[in-house]
Amino acid sequence: MAGPTTAERGERQKSQSGPPRPSRTGWPPLSRTRVIFILVGVAVLAAGTLWTLYGSQWLRLERVTVSGTEVLTPAQVRAVADAPVGSPLISVDTEAMEARLRRKLPRIDSVDVTRSWPHGIGLKVIERKPVLLVEKGGKFVEVDDEGVRFATVSDAPKGVPALELSPSPSASLRRFGTGRLVREAVRVAADVPAKLAPDVRTVKVRSYDSISLELTGRRTVDWGSSEKGRAKAATLKALMQAAPGARHFDVSVPTAPASSGS
Repeated sequence: MAGPTTAERGERQKSQSGPPRPSRTGWPPLSRTRVIFILVGVAVLAAGTLWTLYGSQWLRLERVTVSGTEVLTPAQVRAVADAPVGSPLISVDTEAMEARLRRKLPRIDSVDVTRSWPHGIGLKVIERKPVLLVEKGGKFVEVDDEGVRFATVSDAPKGVPALELSPSPSASLRRFGTGRLVREAVRVAADVPAKLAPDVRTVKVRSYDSISLELTGRRTVDWGSSEKGRAKAATLKALMQAAPGARHFDVSVPTAPASSGS
């Protein structure tokens, strides 16, 4: 029996091959010309974006705003920030600006430098607050709640207690050092009952275990070390209520308090 003719084999191959198969992605295959056009478009878009950010006048730094200052002035902060006005906003080194502000203005506890598109830089400042004052040469060194001495001022801020350091050359001083004793005084000042805090005039430090308070009305408190501060604060509050006429209070051992004087 004779096989299929050449014409019959050709028709069979056409019927088996069918229409062109789509690509695996479901889209028809791209021609080389179309690929070239797409790549050129992407390159043009990237170049345009770079030119807009770095080369155009549309996104350049024109103003620097400052917020959060209390003692410092916005002009002081802007001068130290030294923002490159006129430069592309994208090129401003915000981390370097933050570091410079904290280094040159110790009163600044933290600062957040942000870009404000299209033309601004914002400086949000949080200043350190003095909790104790150290008198030195007729001026006052401000100490914050971390024991950091951050500024020297001519006039003592109202309501901030003085810190009197008079440690003897003892083993306590050699072991802890002046910096540690300052931090211990800060801890004591922070633990004083809130209602009593405005009455504190001086925090005296003789050693790590010998910290005392001078209050208004010629009252004094032997606090001891900064340990068990909350217990000592609660004991002092109760002791003052029980002996309102007393002048001297001892809460260095909070489980065995004492008061005296009238």
